[in-house]
Amino acid sequence: MSEAVSIEKPARRVPVFLFAFVLAVVGALIALLAYGVRQRSAPPLAAGLAPEFALTTFDGQRITLSELRGKAVVVNFWASWCIPCRDEAPALERAWEQYRERGLVVVGVDYVDTELEAKKFIAEFHETYPNGPDVGTHIAQAYHISGVPETYFIGRDGKLLSGTDAQGRANGNWIGPVTEEVLTARIQQMLAQ
Repeated sequence: MSEAVSIEKPARRVPVFLFAFVLAVVGALIALLAYGVRQRSAPPLAAGLAPEFALTTFDGQRITLSELRGKAVVVNFWASWCIPCRDEAPALERAWEQYRERGLVVVGVDYVDTELEAKKFIAEFHETYPNGPDVGTHIAQAYHISGVPETYFIGRDGKLLSGTDAQGRANGNWIGPVTEEVLTARIQQMLAQ
């Protein structure tokens, strides 16, 4: 009878530096994920000083919020691919036409879009107020938008419109397509300040 001979292979060891590298990568990914979740879970701004931003419009004009101090400002986040944005586009243009001589500025901030499609949207709705892309989504992140469309109402003092409406919604922002009635009421409130 022959005895089976077992040959043991030496255990293969993972180099310590490889283990440390993998651990560092996993830790970095977890930290990045946590930061993203924290940023996304932050509610949209509803009160206080509106975050400064700079926007270069599709026609090359550079706009900063600080340069608009002393005017009432409506900042509308939109995108050409956004179906509800189509519903509010005519009201935003009418508001711009009706109130700009009284010190209102409407600024369109195009979110995660292509320039070609955005320009088609602007032409389709005959938008004449300043519109530009949010390159890198920096403006959207500063305002903690939850999606598009979303509109912010900034008074002449640079602060988001204070208070709440009859339904308990903050006057400083509007999530979803803004109605002409809400848009007009909040613009009149800003202009009266």
